[in-house]
Amino acid sequence: MTVYVFVIIAIALLFDFSNGLNDAANSIATVVATRVLSPRKAVLWAAFFNFVAAFGFGTHVATTIGKGLVAPGIVDPHMILAALTAAIVWTVFCTRKGLPISVSHALIGALGGAAIVKGGMHALVWSRIAQVVAFIVLSPLIGLVLGAATMAVVALICRNRTPRSIDGTFRWAQLLSAAVYSLSHGLNDAQKTMGIIFALLISVPALAGWATRDGNPASNEIAWWIILSCHAAIALGTYLGGWSVIKTLGHKVTRLKPVSGFCAEAGGGVTILALSALGIPVSTTHTITGAIFGVGMVYRLGAVRWKVGQEIAAAWVLTLPAAAALAGLFYGALRTLICAVS
Repeated sequence: MTVYVFVIIAIALLFDFSNGLNDAANSIATVVATRVLSPRKAVLWAAFFNFVAAFGFGTHVATTIGKGLVAPGIVDPHMILAALTAAIVWTVFCTRKGLPISVSHALIGALGGAAIVKGGMHALVWSRIAQVVAFIVLSPLIGLVLGAATMAVVALICRNRTPRSIDGTFRWAQLLSAAVYSLSHGLNDAQKTMGIIFALLISVPALAGWATRDGNPASNEIAWWIILSCHAAIALGTYLGGWSVIKTLGHKVTRLKPVSGFCAEAGGGVTILALSALGIPVSTTHTITGAIFGVGMVYRLGAVRWKVGQEIAAAWVLTLPAAAALAGLFYGALRTLICAVS
């Protein structure tokens, strides 16, 4: 059982890596599109701050994933394996299609689908699930509003400056906003994988002590080896980058300049940092996409390519049920296989 559990942990870190691969676009699409940094320098910048998020920011989101979504006693290694496999399959599929999906919601949907197949509808903590579903809608709207508001305020402040001087200032400012957004991405998204590994270890009594810093399974102090390995995996995925997704967000949604890139990253980053502090596993993808649309709308509604937005929204809507269905199928097949072997 120990070897089996640590193989699943390796798969969880692979999922975390795929998260960084797809969500690299969230952190650097604007800074690449505005040519403030070259693609390779941008991913190095983002990967660094994704890793820095491991230190000093708490693990509230990890606790929500690890203990708040599935009823106690339902989680077992087979269920976690099915959920991770489904989330990875859906993430890789969408990354190849260039769709900036919510990897977070792929994981949550997969976890829910496997849990329902195992324990029925009562296997889920529906109040928490409802909160996650609500923020599928709210996070892009909040990002849109903050991105648009930041853009409007900056436009007012800089109304008497030349476009060239504005670009010069915000090329530097965008380095800061990209760092903030990358930090928020690592803070929220890496913690989702931490929560999965934490829940996995707690579900196996012989290994439960590995999950926490003091060896007490009842503690919420997640072990440092889990924290550091999850942040390292997501940073590596960010470094390698999902270039087709970066093209979608950075070039297809609207035309970005350094000032608009700064406003989108600032609005998105502030939203994610605030929600992370509340332990809400928000979608970083939804948030930054909403912020980019909000920035584009300040110029004029026609500056935004709404057809691209429709394609992205369709992928968002499909993610939860598609990942849940895949996980349910994988768990059912795994359970049948185990019964046949035993």
